[in-house]
Amino acid sequence: MRSFSDRMRHTISFEIIGLLLITPLGAWAFHFPMQDVGLVAFVSATLATVWNLAYNYLFDLALQKRTGTTLKSGWTRALHAVLFEAGLLVVLMPFIAWYLGISLWQAFLMDVSFALFYMAYAYGFNWAYDRLFPLPEWTTQ
Repeated sequence: MRSFSDRMRHTISFEIIGLLLITPLGAWAFHFPMQDVGLVAFVSATLATVWNLAYNYLFDLALQKRTGTTLKSGWTRALHAVLFEAGLLVVLMPFIAWYLGISLWQAFLMDVSFALFYMAYAYGFNWAYDRLFPLPEWTTQ
């Protein structure tokens, strides 16, 4: 399993790169000022960072208990990303609606759009991270 410091490096780098990508893309796609999208993205990223740290640890514990390893297949990575984003959707949608002064339906559509972006981003980021920082247990299989 990954160490705490490795999990912190993963979490912080994931969120910083994600913010640098989603802020200009969100402002362009939804026609809101960059500072508004930036604040929504920052608050979302802060909540996501805490969730990311806890979720990845719990997911790895469950995976290791179920399969004996934390090595993830493509399907496991997809499930990992979907469950992560579903949890965030429940928390973030009311905040987005309130801050941007939009309906819950509009906030839902915006949040789902962000979630779809982040699912693809999470899949690619985590794949690359695992290649850059493999665990020793993975080389013995």
